[in-house]
Parts: sequence; structure tokens; C-alpha cells
Amino acid sequence: MVIYVVQSGDSLFSIAREYGVTVELLRAANQILPDQGLVVGQALVIPTDFVTHTVAPGDTLFTIARRYGTTVERLIDLNPLVQSNPNFLRVGQLITVPASEPSRSIVVNGYCYPEIPQSTLDITLPDLTFLSPFSYRVTAEGGLVPIDDARLIASAYRRNVAPVMVITNTRPTGGFDPDLVSTVLNDMTVQRTLIENVANTLNTKHYYGLNIDFEYIPPADREAYNAFLERVVARLRPIGYVLMTAVAPKLSADQPGQLYEAHDYPAHGRLMDYVVIMTYEWGYLYSPPMAVAPVDQVEAVLRYAVTAIPPQKILMGMPNYGYDWTLPHVSGTAASPISNVGAVRLAARTGSPIQFDQVARSPFFNYTAADGARHEVWFEDARSVQAKLNLVDQFGLAGVSYWTINQYFSQNWLVLRSMYDVTKRF
Repeated sequence: MVIYVVQSGDSLFSIAREYGVTVELLRAANQILPDQGLVVGQALVIPTDFVTHTVAPGDTLFTIARRYGTTVERLIDLNPLVQSNPNFLRVGQLITVPASEPSRSIVVNGYCYPEIPQSTLDITLPDLTFLSPFSYRVTAEGGLVPIDDARLIASAYRRNVAPVMVITNTRPTGGFDPDLVSTVLNDMTVQRTLIENVANTLNTKHYYGLNIDFEYIPPADREAYNAFLERVVARLRPIGYVLMTAVAPKLSADQPGQLYEAHDYPAHGRLMDYVVIMTYEWGYLYSPPMAVAPVDQVEAVLRYAVTAIPPQKILMGMPNYGYDWTLPHVSGTAASPISNVGAVRLAARTGSPIQFDQVARSPFFNYTAADGARHEVWFEDARSVQAKLNLVDQFGLAGVSYWTINQYFSQNWLVLRSMYDVTKRF
């Protein structure tokens, strides 16, 4: 796999010819519509196994191998002329190198809403370890509001993916409820009822594990939350369930704010099998325009996280969406969510060149709508996906968790497959 950035004058035909692939393959790999033009600055994934490197002054087999993420032995195997004299390279010599090779297996979780199209689910499941349907809402009495998850669970098992039950403290109208979660954490009768209801649902629905996503917990309930997790572990681990939690993206142990304070990283790292760190929403619905998951900010979170949670338990959050903001930004005004594929198609329709922020490692563009309003769009592309996935190896993480998989984004999965194999539990 190669990531190519469209230049002025490029066409699908010229790019396909340069890399020895078909136009049809380029369209399919990048979800390009038949009538959709290319945009300057657009990232394309070229599905090719090998590329040609022209030897430059100072190149050695070692430096070439390091640049392409392969080994000297692999380069020698692929280049018969090099085999006779591996220590001699001449400037201008053409060397065949692997476009990319998986470095190791990682765990991949995908959250989805029950309404995910079956076609999207089927094409995504091969790239997942866990499928996490979102979500069972807890009640103040310790009950669970069910979701229509039978289709999702059955589909997961058919594709060797482990379905994970998600419980949340969300309201029927949306958003997380601090009062509700405080009741659950402090009323032992409610808590015992909830844990038994969870155990029964895991069993009757044939879930493989549990993901607890309690957010906006009152800071005073930090220890109560830890104690709740202890009780969940004591009830469910002996009968074989995988356990995980989702936590806010903290930069330090004492980071202030209700989103952060009750999420005790060391406690979660000690108790859970996996901890999903929600490393997204720097750019969010009501924020000024910016990247949803700037790599520099994600890296800062992980730098703290690995000091508090064993890296082999961490699943780094990956956003699968962007936002379209109206300019100038007015506080309290919401942006419009947009899919990554939809963002590129919007750029093509409006003839808007795509730019790439080198600090955030994220693409964005500006356009003028039909009503004359200026807009700014931030989204994800193959380059931003690759930059974030590089952090998995950099920090030795267990893997990643996608929010959400409801919109299929082929570039993401092509990049993921080029870098890592996906762990399967059975």
C-alpha cells in the first residue's frame, strides 16, 4: 500500500498508470464515485504490494529497509541482482521494496449503533477483534434498557469476532447523566441488581465480554466507581468474560474537570483486561474548527497513559468522522458531523483544495456554500490514520478502538491492514 497525494494535473488514469494498477481499483479503494473529480491535496491509497526505489547517494540496504519498514534480508530476496553482491549499490539503481508489511497483530474494537447497515457490518467485521454495539442504558433501579443487538451478535460470531456488551449512563434523550451514575455507584441494592442484570444479559445474549462506558461521573464518586469495578470483576471474571472500560483522554493523574477526575487510570489498568482511551473530540460539535484527534494531543495523552496503565491493555481511540463548521465560529453554534468519504466528495463538488496540518497530522479545507457562508471542514484521511496508527507501535499498545464503524471508510482499513494483522479471539 502506498499513500499518494494528488497534485495539480493528476488524473486517476495517470496515477493508475504510474503505479501499475487499474482506475477501477483506485476508485474502489478510495470510494470515488464515477462522476467525482480529484482534488489537489487529496490523499489516495494505492493498493500495491511493491514499489520501486531509486538508489540515491548515501543509500545502503539498511537505510532503505528502515525507510520502508522492512528488512535487509527481504530486500535481498526481492532483488536478484543484489543477491550476488549485497554490499554494492550504485546511484540510480532500481530496488524493489515491499510497499508495506504488517509489523505485528493488534486488538481492534469497533463501536457500532444497532442500525448499522448489514453490508457495512459484513465488510468491516474481518478487520475487528471485538464488536461493541452501543449501548445498554442503565436505570436508577439497576435495570438495563435493551437494544436490538441479535443481528449484530450473530453476524460477529459468523466472522470470528467477539461481541462485547456496552453499558452506559446515558439519558433516553442522549448525553451522559451524572446523577444517574452517582445513584448506581452509591446505592448497594441498585448496584447488586445492576451487576446481576448484566451477568444475565451477557449469558442470555451470548456476549463475549463487557465494556463499561460511564462518563461525567461526579469527582466525589471516584472511589465508588473503583469499588464498583472491583465488584464487576469479582462477579464476571471467574466465569470467563473479557472486561474493559472507556475513559476520558487525560494528560495527568490530577487533571481537573468532571469528564476526567473520576476516571482513575491506575485502578482501571489494574482491574480491566482492556482500557479504551477516547482520544478524540478535541474538535467537537460546539468547538471552534480544529482536528478531531490531533496527533500531537493524542501522543501527549498516551505519554501519560502508559505510566499509569500497562500499555498492553490500552486501546487507543480512533475517530471515524469529521465536522463541518460555519465561519466565523460563534460560541454555542453547532458544527455538522460529516463522514470522511463525504468530506472528500464535498471538497470535490466545491472545487476546494485539501490542506494538511503538519502538527495535527490532519486534513482540512475551506469552501463557500450556496448561501455565501464560508465553511471549514476537518476530517480523517489515509495520512492521519497512518500517523495515529504509528503511535500503537511507538507506545507498545494493545491496539485501537473505532468510534464508530457505522460509516465504511475503506482508506482506514487498507492502511490498518498494511501496518498490522488483527488479533482474533477464536
